[in-house]
Amino acid sequence: MTSNRPTEDPAAHDPGWVDDVLFAGRPTDVCLRLPEPVDRATLHRLVTAAQARLSAAGLRPGGAAALRLPPSLSYVVNLLATWRCGGQAVLLDHRLTDHEVDRALQRLTPQVVVSPARTGGGALKVFVDVTESVTGYADRPAVSGHAVIQLSSGSTGPSKVIGRTAADLVAEVHRYTRIDGVARPGERIILLPSMVHVLGLVGGLLYGLHARVELVPPQRLGGDAVLAAIAAQDTPATVLGVPFHIGLLASTRPDRPLPQFARMTTGGELVPPAVVQAFTDRYGVPLGNMYGMTEVGVIGTDLHGLHRPAIAPAPGIEVRESGGELLISCPASPYVGLSDPDRWADGWLRTRDAGTVDPVTGLVTVRGRLDSQVSVGGLKVDLTEVEATLTGLPGVAAAVVAYDDGITAYVQPDGPLTEDTLDTLLAERLAGYKRPRTLHLVAQLPRTTTGKLVRSLDVLRTVTP
Repeated sequence: MTSNRPTEDPAAHDPGWVDDVLFAGRPTDVCLRLPEPVDRATLHRLVTAAQARLSAAGLRPGGAAALRLPPSLSYVVNLLATWRCGGQAVLLDHRLTDHEVDRALQRLTPQVVVSPARTGGGALKVFVDVTESVTGYADRPAVSGHAVIQLSSGSTGPSKVIGRTAADLVAEVHRYTRIDGVARPGERIILLPSMVHVLGLVGGLLYGLHARVELVPPQRLGGDAVLAAIAAQDTPATVLGVPFHIGLLASTRPDRPLPQFARMTTGGELVPPAVVQAFTDRYGVPLGNMYGMTEVGVIGTDLHGLHRPAIAPAPGIEVRESGGELLISCPASPYVGLSDPDRWADGWLRTRDAGTVDPVTGLVTVRGRLDSQVSVGGLKVDLTEVEATLTGLPGVAAAVVAYDDGITAYVQPDGPLTEDTLDTLLAERLAGYKRPRTLHLVAQLPRTTTGKLVRSLDVLRTVTP
């Protein structure tokens, strides 16, 4: 283990990068619709006022502000204000427990904490109304020179503390501008993922501000509300979400033509082929695929849906395969604190994802988690294959397959379903040694705050009957 104190980023405490990259454009340009339009001049005024509040509470250049806010205009304003103060933004998902937040604050020692004093709106609102409270916490500089600190989603274990510099964020924003199929100036992004996590943060908020693309969170997290947001203006709309949102739209029947619906782009886990087919049959628009990590942002894309399940590396990103694992070019360790050489070394980050890189086309195919390969009676079984077979069965909404003294499947039904029926259907599709030894039907599979299915056995055991 080696100490990870990054080389100081010259832009880390210089607010100029925010103005140059995120506030460029006409003051009258609408950047957010909540549903009332928020133009750049209004956003700039709100950010300037928030800077004064953060500074009065104790935030100094080189310090950190922890933001424990739900998706809201307040979140956007305080994030940008933190950076314009020359501070580091520590992003804490508002759904974390007080215990989880306390542990993060003790480790990261921000100078101020921004949290809701009052929140308006229902549980299913994508953006809520927030009146924030700013309180002092610790009179110390930030633990690193990063511009943003995020916690990994924790789908396979404890969250990691990940830092990204201002230069890294700017590079990723510019990388998006070179990807074929992203929303362009004058268009809209219907924003569904949380802006605390990398897809919503960079692929949605920061790219949208830079590229003069309107960001439109729907009024509620429901298929009808997403379709209403698409139909609300005449300009082309890209829906940005995660696999959960594909299923949401695939099960929603539009009540009118949607010529504005340009495409949907999804990031996160692999999407079952049956869900892809249901979505494309219903809407007839491209379903784009995106692969990324909190540590480096977007890694590869297929926004026209031409190579599914393969993706092309994003501009400036190198991907190679080593022993069946995908490695990503990453100049410095993204981890805050001690850096594990088994995860990052010599400019390469181990993804812990199994995959292949086509030597001719360079296309990358992600096969799932590297630890999904198990041995049953001396025969190799890919748990990803078993999981994909399960999710393709009628009556199955979602499934997680793990190895727990044998292949074990946790299945969330979509309608009437029995274990005997599942076993019969699997027997028709999988060899005996690949079939789960144990099947658990559960009312709701646990998910992370980003919508990914949780694969921790300790968590999964708590939801079994």
